[in-house]
Amino acid sequence: MTETFSLFLRAFVIGISIAAPVGPIGVLCIRRTLANGKLAGFLSGMGAATADMVYGAIAAFGVSVITNALIDNAFWLRLFGGSFLLYLGFKTYLEKPAAQAAQAKQGGLFSMYFSTFLLTITNPMTILSFAAIFAGTMIGREVGSPLVMVTGVFAGSAAWWMTLSLGVGMLRERLTPAHMVWINRISGVIIVAFGVFALVSGG
Repeated sequence: MTETFSLFLRAFVIGISIAAPVGPIGVLCIRRTLANGKLAGFLSGMGAATADMVYGAIAAFGVSVITNALIDNAFWLRLFGGSFLLYLGFKTYLEKPAAQAAQAKQGGLFSMYFSTFLLTITNPMTILSFAAIFAGTMIGREVGSPLVMVTGVFAGSAAWWMTLSLGVGMLRERLTPAHMVWINRISGVIIVAFGVFALVSGG
């Protein structure tokens, strides 16, 4: 039990370390939290956490056929992901905030979850990160460890997105529509920049 818990904690930390670096998903979650509330930001992050869990499972269980297929098609996945980032970036930049920020409806919440899942899953290099970390930390040698690993990674990633959305959500009431205009513009530019980088690096 002690070894299992220790393995879970190590995987939990890995989940946080994969999710924490500020990237397009982080920018989206912050912007959506400010515009639509904590739940919208958290569910956006959970889309990324779900994709991390999928890639973590592939790396943990050593599904080499899927891994090779993802790497072989990395260019097309990056092309799709980069193009999607450009779309979201321009959409965010041009979006006009309402006079009062409204909570996202159920359909909108699902769309936010699915969009971040799609963005994360179209980055096959994520699986290399998991594989390298698992190998470097000697995680994955114990019996039954893949399931514990995947659970820990998902829990760590989810914990990070919850913390981020709650923290950013505390600032929401202080923002005016004028603030949101600039937040949308800055977020849009950053997301477009990530999209351009993804397209260039996919070449």
